Amino acid sequence: MKKTFRLSVVAIAVSFFAVNEAGATNTWAEARNDAMGGTGVASADYGSGALINPALLAKAQPEDDITIILPSIQAQITDKDNLRDEIDDISDKIDNYSDVVDSLTPGQIVADPIGTVNLFQGAAKDLADELDFLRGKTAQAKAAAGIAVSIPNDMLSVAFVTKGYAHARVSSSVDQQDIDYLRSIQNSTVVAASEALNAALSPDGSREITKNLNSTASGRAAIVTDFGIAMARQFDVGGVPLSVGVTPKLQKTWVYNYTASIYDYDSGDWNSSRYRTDDTGFNIDVGLAADLSENFTVGLTGQNLISRDIDSKEILIENGRTGDIVSYKDTYQISPVVTAGVAWHNDLVTLSADGDLTATKGFKSEEDSQYVGVGAEVRPLSWLAVRAGYRADVKGDDKNVFTGGVGFAPFNRVHLDLMGLVGEDETWGAGAQVKVTF
Repeated sequence: MKKTFRLSVVAIAVSFFAVNEAGATNTWAEARNDAMGGTGVASADYGSGALINPALLAKAQPEDDITIILPSIQAQITDKDNLRDEIDDISDKIDNYSDVVDSLTPGQIVADPIGTVNLFQGAAKDLADELDFLRGKTAQAKAAAGIAVSIPNDMLSVAFVTKGYAHARVSSSVDQQDIDYLRSIQNSTVVAASEALNAALSPDGSREITKNLNSTASGRAAIVTDFGIAMARQFDVGGVPLSVGVTPKLQKTWVYNYTASIYDYDSGDWNSSRYRTDDTGFNIDVGLAADLSENFTVGLTGQNLISRDIDSKEILIENGRTGDIVSYKDTYQISPVVTAGVAWHNDLVTLSADGDLTATKGFKSEEDSQYVGVGAEVRPLSWLAVRAGYRADVKGDDKNVFTGGVGFAPFNRVHLDLMGLVGEDETWGAGAQVKVTF
């Protein structure tokens, strides 16, 4: 039996992104506004509005033309426990323990009883040490992508939108009895010799020992992809330009629940249909934006106004020590997220702030998040923009991050935007976007 423990959550998220073209801290990726603290409800331009606030689609100027984003992408990882650096050590020690157990034959014990027992005790110690380190550790990754074709019009602006986001999380559930069992072998020659003999004399020697190891690792992920048509129009309300937008959309969701013995865990199994549930339904985004003055804009958006709960596959694992069957199951929640935003802007500077008025949900086994963000953009040259921002989770579950980025717009036709972020607990990320205006 192959003994591997691979927790490369980065690879998981990237593979999801590559396979499904979806897959962020927001339910959208837009590199300009991601660099400005993840804001955009009031500060995004008409070409990006369909991804963030559909009402902004109606804010195109008479000289604005068709704009295509192809694509915008972003990825983020949090790995405060440095699991990336520990994976090889964990895998090596599990493999070493397995090899030692498999070598416990009567002939080996008779030929070298002291050396065999010492080797067994050393392997047990190494594995117990790694389980102690691994207990309670998690790693998570997020990614998002978007494509939009925006067509401004005085009567009704329209955009064709495909966007998606993904969230992956790996966590361990270390059974203290596993550690106690391994420590008993490590600390007692009598126990080690007894266990070695039982394994050597049993028809299934490895099973006699591995049945006492029942820690598990869980990898859960959700990918949500939207296919929609955004529509927006501007009205005059008491002399205030008010834009109203709506995006009806088809929503496809994949939910993964890969749970296995920590001694058999292999991230390559994540994409197996055995662990995947998919669901298709209808949803809708709406938005408002008002220009209170020439330089001051406020916005409000509601995403995923139709709540949907998608249950994961149920995974059953036998506890080798007790014989009990343990069920592992979760539910991914898609719920309305209402966000308000303000922006002040002139020809040189844009200042923005967004705040969620509702919580962002995910798996029921995880805590909710609620984000606020602030950002700024300075345009020292017609073709160059420099951006920075800060984004925080007021509920404290997700990590707070500093963001920054640059934008290049030669001839004001091709726009290349780059962003990066860094935050607490070894959180980092990056994004990019290409936008073309015809």
